[in-house]
Amino acid sequence: MNILAWIVLGLIAGAIAKAIYPGHQGGGILGTILLGIIGAFVGGSLGVFFTTRTLALAAPTLSIPGIALAVLGAIIAVFVWNLLTNRSAV
Repeated sequence: MNILAWIVLGLIAGAIAKAIYPGHQGGGILGTILLGIIGAFVGGSLGVFFTTRTLALAAPTLSIPGIALAVLGAIIAVFVWNLLTNRSAV
């Protein structure tokens, strides 16, 4: 997937994850894109693990299931980031 598609997928997944996750997450547009890209890798890797039972660093494609995996991964990334920075959910 080219870099523009990564940015678009990151923006979509990060924005949806920030809208779903409770509380305030700062970072602006760049933080949202990076969160979404990290989420795409986390979600893609979880998708590969659950389908093939092997661990591999993978990313989903720019499709509806790919966006769903990326959003799931971005929500996990927000949760872990909040744990690491000791921010509360509210």
